[in-house]
This record gives sequence, structure tokens and C-alpha cells, in this order.
Amino acid sequence: MGQAGRSRHQKRNRAQAQLRNLDAYAAQPHSFVFTRGRAGRSVRQLSLDVRRVMEPLTATRLQVRKKNSLKDCVAVAGPLGVTHFLILSKTDNSVYLKLMRLPGGPTLTFQINKVNLNTIKRCLLINYNPDSQELDFRHYSVKVVPVGASRGMKKLLQEKFPNMSRLQDISELLATGVGLSDSEVEPDGEHNTTELPQAVAGRGNMQAQQSAIRLTEIGPRMTLQLIKIQEGVGNGNVLFHSFVHKTEEELQAILAAKEEKLRLKVQRQNQQAENLQRKRELREAHKKKSLAGIKRARARADGDSDAEDPGAPPETVGASQPEDEEDDAEYFRQAVGEEPDEDLFPTAAKRRRQGAPLGKKRRGKEQRPGTKDRGQGGNRRALKPQGRPQRGKTKLRPRATHQDFRPASRRGT
Repeated sequence: MGQAGRSRHQKRNRAQAQLRNLDAYAAQPHSFVFTRGRAGRSVRQLSLDVRRVMEPLTATRLQVRKKNSLKDCVAVAGPLGVTHFLILSKTDNSVYLKLMRLPGGPTLTFQINKVNLNTIKRCLLINYNPDSQELDFRHYSVKVVPVGASRGMKKLLQEKFPNMSRLQDISELLATGVGLSDSEVEPDGEHNTTELPQAVAGRGNMQAQQSAIRLTEIGPRMTLQLIKIQEGVGNGNVLFHSFVHKTEEELQAILAAKEEKLRLKVQRQNQQAENLQRKRELREAHKKKSLAGIKRARARADGDSDAEDPGAPPETVGASQPEDEEDDAEYFRQAVGEEPDEDLFPTAAKRRRQGAPLGKKRRGKEQRPGTKDRGQGGNRRALKPQGRPQRGKTKLRPRATHQDFRPASRRGT
């Protein structure tokens, strides 16, 4: 039974996805990396290394001939969507890198300084095997040794001096390398031999001389296999999985579920923002209403909430004092039976002279204790208030006379 073909809906979705990928790919910057002028082998190798850095958005197999001008490169770059040129050139003084933004510029020119080779001590090698789809992780130490000399001369240049007990003359060591084992011979060749642009630490490593770069593995050694590629930081869409393969319908369902989850999240956030705004408005309205009620209450109590309380009028300050003196004068009349002296109650005497009624009590004031007993023939002595506690026995005082209420200046007369 033959495999069912794709439906029209699936084909349309696949075509639309490809168009979106092409649009996203075209929106990213693309580059051409090439050399101009007499660059030399080292600069050409540098251009190839820069192309590896700019992959996959660069032309890896770009070939620019000497007869091609810069205008020709610009004309070709337009239809291909290239946005940047990286041009390497070399002069007698230094190596330069020009970075051009297409189509209207600007152009940036950089001078490339020589790396200090003495600072390079180690290197990391990562190799991909397309057959097994594995990555080889290797770590090496770097050593530079001169080439072009005999094995005996190399042995002399080392810190450990060779054993020459079996030799008749040192020329035998320098010419033929007699007495050296095969294990001391290093397999140097074109794969690791280069011309040094500067002097490197080590015996015989001079500038413009041929030297060999030797790598010694120091670990760790790892073999890596890619399992999954995920979009985002730990929780994005799975772009690739080596063990799990999903159909187009399953991928669409997963995307729809994620979109619905995001939509609900945004809806909840909007609802929370609306609730917070509503509570804030209600709080402000309640605050304004409370302040308005406080102002109305103050206005009803004081008449004017902004005016200060002036206090009691000055004419009412001493109004209660004459009434108290009248009560005392009336008590004196009832207790003694005579009119009090003017010096005792001056205010009451003044009002009596002015024709005010005497002995008038305030409304609601209770009768003083002892007046009822005096009217019925009882003792005329002043009685103490009933609420005051008495401490022990007290002697009875004689009947008060008119002289007892006179001032001290008149008692002797």
C-alpha cells in the first residue's frame, strides 16, 4: 500500500513556512570576505579563517580574481542581498581590514597588529564528524621548534645535552646524527611548518626562519553528540531532537497550545492591571469623599472651618463671681441674722446699693444644709457638708458673731 501524499493544506503551510524562513534569512546581514592586491599566502589564509567565523551568512566559496574590480563585487552583491564587505589587504608596513556597509557606506579601515606569538601556549580543537554526527573535543599545548637543521644540531639546541661518549668528534653529531635514537626524530613536514613573522621564545626560533608547530595533547578529551536544540533559555521551542521526531500536525498542535497559553497569560495580566486601576480609583474617590465629609462636619460645628476659636467673651469671665458672692452673702444672713459688712462681699454690696434684689438665688440651686434647722429653732452653728469624712472627734465651736466676719483690722475695735 503506497504512502499517502501530503494534503493541500499541509503543502500550503509548508510553503508559507519556507517563505517566512526566507524573509527572516534575508533580513539578517550577509557578507563577502575577500582579499585585494598582493596579499600573500598568510593573508589569504586569514581570509579563509574569517569566512569560517562569518558562516553561515557569508559566501564560503567566493572567488574574486585580479581583474574583478570593486564595482563588479558591488553589482553582484545587490541581487544576493549582501550587506557588508570585509576586504583584507597587505602593505610593506602592516595588514589592513576594510569593513564596508552596502550600498551607501560607510567604510571603516582597521590596522591588524601582529599577535605576540609568545603568549600562545595552548589551543582547543573541535572537529565534527558528519558520518557519526559527533564532535571531537581536544586540548593541546603548543611548542615551536626550528626546522632545516640536522638531528644533532637540534639535540645541541635542547637544554639536555646529548651523550657523546661514543663519538670521536663533535662533527659526527652535527653531520650525521650518530648515536641518536629514531624516537628522537620529529615528523615535521609541510603540514606543521611555517615561516615565523617574529622571534619566538626557544632556541633557534628566529624571525623569517622556518619553524615547526608541534601540538602535545594535555586533555581533557571528549566526544560529544548533539541531542537537542532548543529556542530560548531553557524553555523555548525545540528546533531539533535526535531521538524524538514529530509530524507536521503534532508540531502545529503544540504551537497552537503554546499560543493559547500565551494568550491566556496576557489576558490575565490585562485583567490584573484593570483590577489594580479600579481599586486605585476607588481608593482615591473614597479619600476625597472622606475629606469632604470632614470639612462639612467642621463647618457645622464651628461655623467656619477656617476661622480660629476666639474663646469666651471677656464680659463673661467675671460673671460667675458676683453670683458666688451673693450666695455667700445670703448664707451669712441666714446663719447670723444680720447684714454682712461691705468689706466681706463688695460686689454684693455694690449691687444692693444699685437697687438689685437681695437674697435671689439662681434657678435650680439646692438649699444649703442647716437653713431648715435654723428656721425651726435649731442650732445656728455652721454645719459641715455631709459628704466630707470626719477624722476623729471635733470640738463644737461657739456661735458665730458679727465680729467673726469682720476684717482683722476692725476686730480689735
